[in-house]
Amino acid sequence: MSEIIQGEAGSFYSFLSDGCKLCQQGAKMVLFITGICPKDCFYCPVSDERRTDATYANERKVLSDRDILEEVRQMDALGTGITGGEPLLKKEKVIHYIKLLKTEFGPQHHIHIYTSIAPDREMLKELAEAGLDEIRFHPPVELWDRMDDTSYAGSIAFAKELGMEAGIEIPSIKGAENVALFAEKAGCFINLNELEFSDTNTDAMKAKGYTLRDDVSNAVIGSEEYAVEIAPACEKIHFCSSSYKDAVQLRKRLIRIAENTARPFDEISEDGTIFYGHIECAVNDDLKTVSNELLQMEVPSEMMETTADGIDIAWWILEEIAESIRSPIRKLYILERYPLTDGLIVEKIPL
Repeated sequence: MSEIIQGEAGSFYSFLSDGCKLCQQGAKMVLFITGICPKDCFYCPVSDERRTDATYANERKVLSDRDILEEVRQMDALGTGITGGEPLLKKEKVIHYIKLLKTEFGPQHHIHIYTSIAPDREMLKELAEAGLDEIRFHPPVELWDRMDDTSYAGSIAFAKELGMEAGIEIPSIKGAENVALFAEKAGCFINLNELEFSDTNTDAMKAKGYTLRDDVSNAVIGSEEYAVEIAPACEKIHFCSSSYKDAVQLRKRLIRIAENTARPFDEISEDGTIFYGHIECAVNDDLKTVSNELLQMEVPSEMMETTADGIDIAWWILEEIAESIRSPIRKLYILERYPLTDGLIVEKIPL
């Protein structure tokens, strides 16, 4: 048995694949190929909005290759995780994007994929030749007690023969112990994710008797404890807690993006959001006039930026000059926003 290492926010592991290491750093771009999937897993957390045949790079909808390349550069990503839905339903698109990323960012740009399909040798060879570094299989629950008799056994063996890191990724629930034993025999790693409630799986989860662990988390009661029981029997295991995904992975990714995209006057928070001031102008309020007023107050030009509906400005400067710049046709705010393209505004504080 390998040594179990306690990670952040309740996670633990005896082995981390390169894809997981990038997650730890917040250095992985998430490439969501399609929301279409032939499986009907009761715990699937994919939102209704994403359950369409559309592609996203992080939160950016992909309309061209340039969108993907810009997203990688924006966060200085060291790798990409390909997911869905079922990404291999769009095999040609997956192969195209792998080649695109490897060509643009070099062979060191690590790429891994999640799939519920057990590809044959021919498909795996295509993926390996395109440059795929790691593959994680997601077998449906009804197969967990007879994994040796499924096509996943062959797929894992083929993937390893072709030089890819291979593993299994499933939620930490009853039956996962069978998959863990299979992973040991197959010589691959296993990632157990803490089971979580989402907007789209709540009814199915409740119907199966799952309940929330507490009032401040989406995690299911008992999921973490189940992983702890399984861990001693596994040579290569990683338990990813619900709080780790939210408090560590997402936060580090946001910080990485913010550090690469923040304007001189944006303040980056510990959570990776950005704070700035905003002067919202009415239609009949000339933006150039407002900008000139600010310059007359000796606000440095690099400390403000004209937008479609007003002017963004350093929040501490806006707070200081609020009474001087205020008018009946202007609204003054301090905004907290995710540092993404069209990022969600977390808080809007009127001044």
